[in-house]
Amino acid sequence: MPHLRQRPNASNPRHAITPASAGWDHVGFELRDLAAGDVHAGVGEGRELCLVLVAGRARVIAGVTDFGELGERMNPFDGLPWSVYVPAGVGFRVEAVTPVELAICSAPATGRLSARLIPPADVGEETRGEGTNTRYVRNILPESASAESLLVVEVITPGGNWSSYPPHRHDRDDLPAESLLEETYYHRLRPSQGFGFQRVYTDDGTLDEAIAFTDRDVVLVPRGYHPVGAPHGYDLYYLNVMAGPKRTWKFHNDPAHAWIVQPK
Repeated sequence: MPHLRQRPNASNPRHAITPASAGWDHVGFELRDLAAGDVHAGVGEGRELCLVLVAGRARVIAGVTDFGELGERMNPFDGLPWSVYVPAGVGFRVEAVTPVELAICSAPATGRLSARLIPPADVGEETRGEGTNTRYVRNILPESASAESLLVVEVITPGGNWSSYPPHRHDRDDLPAESLLEETYYHRLRPSQGFGFQRVYTDDGTLDEAIAFTDRDVVLVPRGYHPVGAPHGYDLYYLNVMAGPKRTWKFHNDPAHAWIVQPK
């Protein structure tokens, strides 16, 4: 099994996670930094893509559709994302207008859908939890939105708070109770010298890792529960990519901690 904590490369791609490198079947994640004027082009052979402008402004073209200049926020904490869905087998081109942090999320697909823009107005916002379990969710590509495999979401967790908590898992193909979804977490911290904690563990203890991650690390979640903590003074952003044999998010809370969200 690969290391669950993936540190960024010194040059592009900063991250290049494939099913083969992760030891699983579905999720891919790539992260690239583009300077103003840089161009990145590609195609997902047998894989649908969700291009997320984590930061910066760029012109994005997918197939024959030119979506024009997109992006407003210069860092992932300030505002909602602009994204583009790219079907399998369709080429794309990203031309950076400002420095750009580009996430390329991918999963298996047939290419039956059309390329489309996902503007901030289409990103569903919700608040989850209460007290120090409060976090703010931005649904870029939820299961209610059209895609073949991909689920994509951003979460902002204020410093001192917990997220993906109580600990939950989604590693069993046991619908309607639970779905099997692989997952990546791309972490950003504000201020950037911060750190956070993520534990990935299973009921039987065959997987139990406590991970101290830093800014721009990726944490792989092949199975098990996976809570995240943001220390006081450091706000946490993460971008989740999920995919599995069925495109639905049904999770199971760790029974030892499920009382936290039970009605009082």
